[in-house]
Amino acid sequence: QVQLVESGEGLVQAGASLRLSCAASGRTSSTITLGWFRQAPGREREFVAAITWRGGNTYYANSVKGRFTISRDNAKNTVSLQMNSLKPEDTAVYYCAAGLVGVSTMASGYYYWGQGTQVTVSS
Repeated sequence: QVQLVESGEGLVQAGASLRLSCAASGRTSSTITLGWFRQAPGREREFVAAITWRGGNTYYANSVKGRFTISRDNAKNTVSLQMNSLKPEDTAVYYCAAGLVGVSTMASGYYYWGQGTQVTVSS
């Protein structure tokens, strides 16, 4: 069992930055990939970014590439998402997720999920 707790909820203006963090606990040794997804009202959950727990290889959705950076701290069992140049279309609930197999951009590829944290970007 892996528990994930997100933090960093915020309301910011377009162009601002925000940093989300996700603290993992439990059987984190079984985790292969940590990812961030987001879900806006009326829309399906979509992939944002992922990082492999050991190698630190990163993957991004085209919509956030160049603006968002995912990183992990293995010693602290945390994964972060630095979000720069935020846009109103980035407004969503952001979820941290842990996968037990290889990297996936599909929500079905992740087994454990956090409760989500709200990010609101005003124009």
